[in-house]
Amino acid sequence: MITNATPQNATMVTDIRDIKPPIEITSGWAWLWWLLAVLTVIVGAILIWRWWRKRKVIIPVVPPIPAHVRAKQKLAEALALISQPKPFVIAVSDTARFYLEERFQFRAPERTTEEFLRELGGTKLLLPEQKESLGDFLESCDLVKFAKYEPGEKELRELHGSAVRLIEETEPTEAKAESEKAENGSELPEEIVNRKS
Repeated sequence: MITNATPQNATMVTDIRDIKPPIEITSGWAWLWWLLAVLTVIVGAILIWRWWRKRKVIIPVVPPIPAHVRAKQKLAEALALISQPKPFVIAVSDTARFYLEERFQFRAPERTTEEFLRELGGTKLLLPEQKESLGDFLESCDLVKFAKYEPGEKELRELHGSAVRLIEETEPTEAKAESEKAENGSELPEEIVNRKS
């Protein structure tokens, strides 16, 4: 037994502290794991952002309708006005003028017929026969628009036919080849197509 229990020894016995928990010693690689985690989050955010922008930007682009196709559509729509000579002639002549402007980058709608034909005469945009036919067409249209001439349905259909012919004669060569394929029904070899005609 302990015989020398003194108050001083009693305080020493109670003065003993409990064992401290172990201190974690970090390895030199912990910072690397944190850096990799941060980089992964940043790269993931960038990829998601790029995917979202790409998805947002991808809008199907509708190819523009060629000038000759639009002009033919407008001429077909103009036939609904054939019972009203002046609106019909305005629609047909404006369609022809806008087609020429778009097809040849030639300012047609903003000029009088005389100015237009004079300027067109100095170019090689159309063949001489086409220029003459266009001149007759525009002068006939001017008679209806400005001189209050009221032609019959036969004359109106002839004006319409002149406009259609002008467009068909001046449409791009690729478009002519495609329209001929469509008329023949399929893409047959040239020998077979030539035998059919």
